[in-house]
Amino acid sequence: MIETLSARFQRALPGGIDFCSLRFASERSEFLTVRDGILQPVSLGEDSGVMLTVVHGGGLGYAATSDLSEEGIREAIKRAQSWAERSAGRSVIDFEKIPPSHPQGTYSGPCAEPWESTSLNDKIDLLQGLSKELKIDDAIVTWSAGLGVVWNDTFTLTNGGGRLEQNFSYIFPRLRAVANKGAETESRTFGANAYCQQGGLEVLETLGFKAAPGQIAREALELLTAPNCPTGTMDLLLGPDQMILQIHESIGHPIELDRILGDERNYAGTSFVTLDMFGEFQYGSELLNVSFDPTRPEQMASYGFDDEGAPAAKEFVIEKGKLLRPLGGTTSQKRADIVGTANSRACSWNRPPIDRMANLNVEPGDSSLDDLVKGVERGVLMETNTSWSIDDSRNKFQFGCEIGRVIEDGQIKGVVKKPNYRGVSRDFWRNLKGVGDESTFKVMGTPNCGKGEPNQVIRVGHASPTCLFGDIEVFGGV
Repeated sequence: MIETLSARFQRALPGGIDFCSLRFASERSEFLTVRDGILQPVSLGEDSGVMLTVVHGGGLGYAATSDLSEEGIREAIKRAQSWAERSAGRSVIDFEKIPPSHPQGTYSGPCAEPWESTSLNDKIDLLQGLSKELKIDDAIVTWSAGLGVVWNDTFTLTNGGGRLEQNFSYIFPRLRAVANKGAETESRTFGANAYCQQGGLEVLETLGFKAAPGQIAREALELLTAPNCPTGTMDLLLGPDQMILQIHESIGHPIELDRILGDERNYAGTSFVTLDMFGEFQYGSELLNVSFDPTRPEQMASYGFDDEGAPAAKEFVIEKGKLLRPLGGTTSQKRADIVGTANSRACSWNRPPIDRMANLNVEPGDSSLDDLVKGVERGVLMETNTSWSIDDSRNKFQFGCEIGRVIEDGQIKGVVKKPNYRGVSRDFWRNLKGVGDESTFKVMGTPNCGKGEPNQVIRVGHASPTCLFGDIEVFGGV
């Protein structure tokens, strides 16, 4: 495919054009679900096409097509060139000032145990067995076990000899148990679908998927008779499967450079962060260290190059609480005259790359979970996100979790239901007073971060230890 498209691309290129690239993307998927003991229809997906990007005379244009013939590629280049000519002198940036990039390289994500190495029947049997383990009581009224895979292959060619090839495999395990008694209904999940990684079926062992159903079902039942979460200002201990949403919403999105520049205001909102804050603003306490790290192989958004061809590298966006750099790719960096990261990404062949989170991680500290709990006089440990709300500048927020545990005088006393908390991003992170060590650290992610017009839904990785915050407004739901 690469050689065939490369030959067609070379023949279709017009003479005298400043820059032209072809980005091919192919995605295949298979998802299996057993719900209430019954196998659901197997979901299969396949999609592929090419994006042609042209820079000419200071303007930029692009056009996408699923017609991979030479004529289809030629017509897409013509449309892209037409848009480049129309946009010249009218864009927020003169694209002639961005040196053309013609990178070369390859990247393959990890996969020790390919999806195909286990038969379809064996995978279904696994899910049927896990489903039975979820149904431990008549009060469990609906339950499900699911498993999915996505294969993503991309390659990029440029008129200056650039050639990038990248291959990825993603695994998505899912578990859910819903318990009911009278008017009370509670549910527990396998990290609210946050336990997803790059790799093959070996990921299931890494994440503890096969051992999880019993605990999930027991906790769903326990929540039925648990008291409501207490209300008041107190310490808040967040597990990694809630920390990832906190990172995502109140650090990741606010420091996306195109959002700061105003590109997202019509759809996903703006940001309380401004350009003059970088290098100066104390985003959190000195315990807060946040890395942009697309080099950790098992994470959802690890890669060798972003979709503008910039090589991936680990960078600290926040160090000792100070905001250092935004999540902004090559184009946004040039617009803002600021150093960013290699995070310009597209969700598909028919979308242009924009500034996106990739792997955004809170680095581990030196406190064990026991140490963190012992440091709490009055507080709540919360796990697994179930609801979220945040304003359009990504500043004020309110989050709810599936399960809470009251902590008094350094000891966990019992389970509470419907735990929630609220805060303001800057104040919240400045109240960080404890960061868990490697023993509390988990690699997770989200498969469905939406942004952009037209909309792009993309995979994002997050990793975090358990973290302790002081003086947080906590309250119970209804």
